[in-house]
Amino acid sequence: MQKRLFAAATMIILLGGCMVGPDYKKPALTTPEAFRAAPAPAPDAKSIADLKWFEVFSDEQLQALIRTALAQNYNLRDAVARVDAARANLGITQSNQYPNFGVGGQITSVELSQNGLTPVPNGDRRRDVGSVFLNLFPFEIDIWGRLRRATEAAQAELLATDWNRKTVVTTLVSDVATAYFSLLELDMELAIARNTLDTREESRRIIQLQEQAGITLLVDLRQAEQLVYGAAQSIPGTQQQIEQTENQINLLLGQYPGPVKRGRPLSEERTSPAVPAGLPSSLLERRPDIQAAEQILIAANANIGVAKAAFFPQISLTGAFGYSSSALSNLFTGASRAWSFVPQLALPIFTAGRLTAGVELAEAQQRAALAQYERAIQAAFRDVSDALIAYQKTREVRAQRELLVASVRDRKRLAYRRFQGGVDTMLNALNSDQDLFTAELSLAQARLDELRSLVQLYRALGGGWQA
Repeated sequence: MQKRLFAAATMIILLGGCMVGPDYKKPALTTPEAFRAAPAPAPDAKSIADLKWFEVFSDEQLQALIRTALAQNYNLRDAVARVDAARANLGITQSNQYPNFGVGGQITSVELSQNGLTPVPNGDRRRDVGSVFLNLFPFEIDIWGRLRRATEAAQAELLATDWNRKTVVTTLVSDVATAYFSLLELDMELAIARNTLDTREESRRIIQLQEQAGITLLVDLRQAEQLVYGAAQSIPGTQQQIEQTENQINLLLGQYPGPVKRGRPLSEERTSPAVPAGLPSSLLERRPDIQAAEQILIAANANIGVAKAAFFPQISLTGAFGYSSSALSNLFTGASRAWSFVPQLALPIFTAGRLTAGVELAEAQQRAALAQYERAIQAAFRDVSDALIAYQKTREVRAQRELLVASVRDRKRLAYRRFQGGVDTMLNALNSDQDLFTAELSLAQARLDELRSLVQLYRALGGGWQA
C-alpha cells in the first residue's frame, strides 16, 4: 500500500512539471540600423532619453511644476491604482496554485418532542452536539499547468499595467513641458504687443501734431491709428490664451485654476545644437509602450495554455479533519475524531465545440497582440524620425527668423530716421513697424516650435519615466 501511495505521489509531482501550451519566445524582429534624419552618432554617445527629465529641462520652475504633476495628476493616480489592482489580481490567481485551509466549529442544541415521530417519554430530551474541523477547500492539482499559465498571464498583465503607468509618466512630463513653453511664448507675444503698442502710440502722437500743423496728411494719421488699434486688439486675445493655458497646466497638476509661476523667459530657454538619438536597438527596451505591448503578447501566449488545459482531466481534492461529539467534555478524545478525504476527477466528453472555440479565441488574441506589438515598434521608429526632422528644421527656421528680425529692426530704425529727416514718407516707416511686429511674433513661434520638437523627441525616444 505504501509503495502504491509513493508511486501515485511521484506521478503527480512529475506531471505537475508539465505545462501545456506554447512557451513564450521573443519574436524575431528586423529593425533599422539607424534612425532616419539622425546625425551620425559618436561611438560612445548616449541617447538624450537616457537622461532624467530634470537633466533635460533645466528651468527650475518647470521642474517644480513637473514634480507637482507627478505627485497629484489624476491620470497618473489612476494608473497607479490600476497597477495595484493588477498586483492584487496576480495574488488572487497565484493563490489558486496552493492548498487553502479553513477552520470551523459549531455547537448544535436539539430538544426532542415527547409527542414526535420518535417519542422520548423519560430522560433528558436535550442533545448537544459539538464539532471542530480543519477543512481543505477544493484544491486543483495543477498537472497540466492551467493554473501556472494563468499566473504567468496575470504576471505579464501586471508588468504591462506598470509599463502603461510609465507611459502616463512620459506623457505627463511632455505635456507639462509643452504647456509651460507655450505659456512662455504667449508671455513673449504679450510683451511684444505691449512694446509695439507703446511705440505706435508715440508715433501716432507725433503724426497727430504734424497733421494739426499741416505738415503731414490726414491719411498718414489714420494709418498710424490703424497700427495702434491693431496692436491693441491683439492684447486681450493673448491674455485670454495665457489664462486658459494656465488653467490647462493646473489641470495637469491636479489643481484648481489659478496663476502659474514662471522661470526664465522663452528667449533664455536653450537647446543643444545636436541631440543624440542613440542606438535603434535600445529604443525597444526604453519605450514603455513597446514594453507594455510585449507583456500583453506574453499574457496572450500564456492564455493559449490555459485554454488547452481545459481538454485534459481536472483532479481536485477536498477533505476535512476534526472532532465531533454529543458530549462536549469528550470532544477532543480519540473516539470523537472524524475525517474525510474526497478526490475528484472531471473529464470533459462533449462540450459542443466550446473548448475548441476557446483555444481558437486564445490563439486569435495572441496573433492580434503580436500585430499590435510589431505595430508599436514601427510607430515608435516613425515618432523618432518625425521628431528628429522637426527638431532639425525648426532650428533652421528659428535661425533664419532671428536674422529676419535683426534686419527688419534695423530697417525700421533707418525708416524713422529718414522720415524725421524729411527724405522719406511716413508710409515706409509705418510699414516697417508692421513688418517688425509680424517678424517678432514669428520668431517667438519659431522658438516655441524648437522647444516643442525637443520635448517630442525626448518623449519619442522613451525618455521621461526614469526617476
